[in-house]
Amino acid sequence: MRSMTGFGVSEVPLDGGQLSLELRALNHRYQDVRVRLPAELAEQTFFMEQLARGRLGRGRYELSVRVTGAAATAPRLCAERLRTLHRSLTELRDELAPGAELPFTALLALPHVVEPATLDTEVVRAALTDAFSRAAERLEQMRRQEGQNLTRELLTRLGNARRLRQELVEHADGLVEHQRARLRERLARLLQGTDTTFDPARLEVELAILADKSDITEELVRLQSHFDQLEAVFASDESVGRKLDFLLQEVGREVNTIGSKCQSAAVTRTVVELKAEVERMREQVQNVD
Repeated sequence: MRSMTGFGVSEVPLDGGQLSLELRALNHRYQDVRVRLPAELAEQTFFMEQLARGRLGRGRYELSVRVTGAAATAPRLCAERLRTLHRSLTELRDELAPGAELPFTALLALPHVVEPATLDTEVVRAALTDAFSRAAERLEQMRRQEGQNLTRELLTRLGNARRLRQELVEHADGLVEHQRARLRERLARLLQGTDTTFDPARLEVELAILADKSDITEELVRLQSHFDQLEAVFASDESVGRKLDFLLQEVGREVNTIGSKCQSAAVTRTVVELKAEVERMREQVQNVD
């Protein structure tokens, strides 16, 4: 099991300089890749997005690259384009506003006058691929380490949930009879001091139906099955976040059903504790890939 959060960084040589790549992973329901490259590598943005999407799984990823040293060459001034623009603007100024100042900085601010330095595409892609692979490997190591910590925490919570389920099993043994006796007592109080009579056989049928609705045996069996599945998934090396979330939703439904069926104060207290443990597990699972 792996965490969804992590960090990886790498450095590789590039054309006499250095290329540094940082890769951050955060929680996200789907895959969201965001790439930031320096101006001289901007044309490689799509290439890096595809590389990251193919290697990484669910989560939000922030990938940033820096180039230092000789590889970060100075931008190139397009002198011929600048001369043409200056000549055209001078003619337009003389026609519309003779004598007006034509600042040189205004020319430099025009598009495509200053272009970023270019590097060999194949060399750049090889360096980016190498740097990404190294950073992704370190990211994976960190996510696995964090995943081990999450596994220990979830197993502890699961152990608490199993203990609470066992308490419910012990309460369930006498729960139906308790409910039957409670209903008899209630009925006796309602009929006390009246001349109303009832059919004992009919009463037994109604009591049996009401008591059966309080039986939580099926829910307890399903809880045991869900807990066994959770424990097996915790040990998996695959992407299991969504499966865990689904299983915990099912656990939550069974616990809610038990709570709605039982009127016993002891069972209610146990159900509240069990709900709290399930909610803690769900919070942790949000960080599982």
